[in-house]
Amino acid sequence: MAIAVIAVALAATPFAALAQSALPLESIKLPPGFSISLVARVPNARGMTWGDAGTLFVGSNEGSVHAVTLPQGGGEPIVRRVAHGLREPAGVAFRGGSLYVSSIDRIVRFDNIEKRLDDPPAPVVVTDRFPSESHHGRKFIAFGPDGKLYVPVGAPCNICEPDPAKYANITRIDPAGGAPEVVARGVRNTVGFDWHPQTHELWFTDNGRDSLGDDVRSTSSTASRRPARTSVTRIATAARSRIPSSARSTSAANSCRPCSGSVRTLPRSA
Repeated sequence: MAIAVIAVALAATPFAALAQSALPLESIKLPPGFSISLVARVPNARGMTWGDAGTLFVGSNEGSVHAVTLPQGGGEPIVRRVAHGLREPAGVAFRGGSLYVSSIDRIVRFDNIEKRLDDPPAPVVVTDRFPSESHHGRKFIAFGPDGKLYVPVGAPCNICEPDPAKYANITRIDPAGGAPEVVARGVRNTVGFDWHPQTHELWFTDNGRDSLGDDVRSTSSTASRRPARTSVTRIATAARSRIPSSARSTSAANSCRPCSGSVRTLPRSA
């Protein structure tokens, strides 16, 4: 199985200079039978999704969304900017000919986008009912097997007890718009999720608290979705080290129950 790589341009590195540098792909460890190769270089690449016609749409954290077209029969990919001026549009999802893009406090939609790559349409606001805080405000979005668009809302802090109705959760919305519905709480900051193709179980990552050094393992989580069932059950716990005094506080702004960094599951959907 082949793995394609979209190169990320770091903020501190001029993109033109990065385009000339080689990526150390040979140092990446892969499972047996997998290979890896460079497809295209896109500035500040984040979430990715495929269009129906084979266009690869790539979100970013610097305001733009790009479309990568892979020529038939090989050749250099064509990279186009199809959106700009958005607020950290990290998440992208495609459904029914339209590209859905996250933008901190809202979701916007670009209709008939694959036929207008050289003349992109103006964005249509699907909903603007998400919090406006930028801390953990990037949203990696995806369509679920129920046809709804799933949108996470991170905790607006490193370690805190945010309003569970607004923060540290996974929501879903109707593609036509409307108010978000919370389907999972206590999820500090998920940056990716997907569904099991047979069971429709939702698997998601959940980043634990920051500033504990490099010896604490990153968090990953799994959950299966059922509407209105928002409690989580711990099924495993990541390794922990002693929390430094800088991370210990009794104030509400620095204590966080939903940020414990455990692997969790939700009741399975009906």
